Amino acid sequence: MGEQDATVVEVTPFGLHGVTYYDVTVRFPDGTLEAARLGPEGVPQDLQAGERVLATRVANMVISLRRP
Repeated sequence: MGEQDATVVEVTPFGLHGVTYYDVTVRFPDGTLEAARLGPEGVPQDLQAGERVLATRVANMVISLRRP
C-alpha cells in the first residue's frame, strides 16, 4: 500500500445506475501504464488527461487518485 506519482493519460466518465464512474489510465515515472475503474470518491473533480496526480495503490492496483 502506498502513493506514487503518476500522470493521467486518459479519463472516461460513464454512468451506471445514476452514478458517474471513471475509467482512468495513468502512466507512472517508469513508463508503465495502469488502467483503473474508479468511483466518484476516488477521482478528483474535473480530472483531465495530462494532469499530475498521486495514485494510491493497494496490492498493485490503483484504488484512488488525488491532486498533489
